Amino acid sequence: MADTPAAPQAGAIDVAAVRALFPALHQQVNGAALAYLDNAATTQMPVAVLDAMRRFEEHDRANIHRGVHTLSQRATDAFDGARAALKRFVGAGREHELVFTSGTTEALNTVASGLWAGGPGHAWLREGDEIVVSGLEHHANLVPWQHAARRTGARLRILRPDAEGRVHEAGLQALLSPRTRVFAITACANATGERPPYEALLAMAHGAGALTVLDAAQAVGHAVPALSRLECDFMAFSGHKMYGPMGTGALVGRRAALERLYPLRLGGDMVEWVSFDDAGYAGLPARLEGGTPNVGGAVGLAAAARFIEQQGRAAIDAHVHQLRAHALAGLQSIAGVRVLAPHAQEAALVSFVADEVHPHDIGTLLDERGIAVRTGHHCAEPLLTQLVQGPTTRASFAIYNTHDEVDRLVAAVAHAVKALR
Repeated sequence: MADTPAAPQAGAIDVAAVRALFPALHQQVNGAALAYLDNAATTQMPVAVLDAMRRFEEHDRANIHRGVHTLSQRATDAFDGARAALKRFVGAGREHELVFTSGTTEALNTVASGLWAGGPGHAWLREGDEIVVSGLEHHANLVPWQHAARRTGARLRILRPDAEGRVHEAGLQALLSPRTRVFAITACANATGERPPYEALLAMAHGAGALTVLDAAQAVGHAVPALSRLECDFMAFSGHKMYGPMGTGALVGRRAALERLYPLRLGGDMVEWVSFDDAGYAGLPARLEGGTPNVGGAVGLAAAARFIEQQGRAAIDAHVHQLRAHALAGLQSIAGVRVLAPHAQEAALVSFVADEVHPHDIGTLLDERGIAVRTGHHCAEPLLTQLVQGPTTRASFAIYNTHDEVDRLVAAVAHAVKALR
């Protein structure tokens, strides 16, 4: 008599049922079933998100706020409803507001540029100020601060990670001073999976009088930070990393902090009045949302948030951690393979290098077996230069990935390393 399969744990993900909700997963790539392990770059979208966007485009598509006709009013209601749903999703409080953006990059640029673009007497950043950025960051949370420092005469200081890719509270304490005006950090390093103690670090910087910025792009799909419990002035995230549409995202933060930002996009719907000589800007959030918004994308982003909530955040988090632990053990068993940040148990990705083998070659051979991974510097070149002096191969996991796919990954990496050496 065959053994009875173990019953799933309470709250566990029914992966087979979930996979049925994602049309893109059901295809062959190079003659093999697709194993999509590039989720840190972009997740796939479930039917619920696709249907929500399609319903809007087929029935409610119109410009918002300025129309008195029925479709415009329905579109406005959908847009405002999406904003409210996403504020609940990230745990925003009454003191917070959410601004729609095209993603994390635009959100972080809105903050970094908005803090100096107001000109003398209005800018938060001035000559002699200091900006502290962690050394774990995606370029989108580093390059805008480099630019802000150049434009204002502020000094950019880096909270450097140790040899294992960790940042520490003591390191930040040594950098903070009365001149510190901004502190920016990621909730999860996209290149290594390192999960810094961002709650404590944000609190330290806030206590020093700095505005605090959190890049939550890599956390929002499985470990959503509760904003109201953080000493966080600005938090940014992207829709395409949380089962939502590309080109969507948000900047959410304290109203008092958002009010400090000079708007980057000037024009329609962000003004209260305009004359030939001057203009009066609208209040939040409209002031930071100039131009026709991506209403369908906002609807899809809210649908993605509902999907995550329905599946259960804790269940998704536990599932991707198990996949990561499985992949870590398998990859570490291959001679000559080094996994970055092996201690990062709360990660949803593994990034690794192999002796004498280029990551791009590994990625190409994996693709021949239908396995999609990411290779390169992952837009975090300074961090990877410090840790491995070059690019890596990265596999990243989502709610729909399976342990069988992890086994395929490990076997394919072992084959590739052997063949390429």
